Amino acid sequence: MRRMMLGAALAAGLAGPGAAEPLERLGTTMKYGLPLAAAVCAADQDRLEDFAVRGAVQAGLVLALKALTDGSSLGQRPTGEGRGFPSGHAAAAGFGAADLAGKCFADEPGLGAVAYGAAGLTAFSRVQAGEHSAGQALAGSLIGISLGATSFGIGSEGAAISFGMRF
Repeated sequence: MRRMMLGAALAAGLAGPGAAEPLERLGTTMKYGLPLAAAVCAADQDRLEDFAVRGAVQAGLVLALKALTDGSSLGQRPTGEGRGFPSGHAAAAGFGAADLAGKCFADEPGLGAVAYGAAGLTAFSRVQAGEHSAGQALAGSLIGISLGATSFGIGSEGAAISFGMRF
């Protein structure tokens, strides 16, 4: 089931709308696909509440930072538009990847590496598309990975941080 979840998320990234460049299409799909695969796993592992709260915190933090830095040089996108800091695509993909790698694929480091690789490609795709600077994409990735690897302990015995990919 684990391989099917990740495979479906990656396949969806390659089968998206034809108008966008393939890398940009993959990045946009991973923004949704990785968190969706992680949500399916969280539901299967009976930890959906914790996942949902962490996801809401991640999205809220990204939106708050975009609003706070709008109009500043930090928030300016390479296109000249605002609300560029941090990359929401990179944050969402990093969140899904870290949750998958640390909680769903903890005993399968290869699958964790694929999830993190897909999240990395998502961040790269945003820079390549000219939507974000490398720093904005990196900041989004770090926010997402940090909250994806964390557990608030809702519905369990305690809070924890787990990054997965143990060798």
